[in-house]
Amino acid sequence: MWLIVAREPLPDKAYWPGRVWLAILDALAWPALWSLLVLKAPMPTGLIGPMVMALSLLLGLNRLHRAIWVNHRYRFTTWRWGKVAVGLMLIGLVMNVVMSH
Repeated sequence: MWLIVAREPLPDKAYWPGRVWLAILDALAWPALWSLLVLKAPMPTGLIGPMVMALSLLLGLNRLHRAIWVNHRYRFTTWRWGKVAVGLMLIGLVMNVVMSH
């Protein structure tokens, strides 16, 4: 038997001055970062490189549309992955302190 559960959509994000501009910056920065990583790859990327570049362009356009016209639905990628990166750095710092004593 199949059981289909529809999740409730996330609530709209609150608007604050500058949110649109930061969302535009966030929406363009991540696809640009992926494209830069492909361009600066130390080995030939073959067919995968152009595919990643095209995919990052398409996803970047989608994110840009959401950042400008549907801003109440835009979720900041930098905020989401920044929390993960800070958490990993804190774990590394704690391990460094514990191992050095």
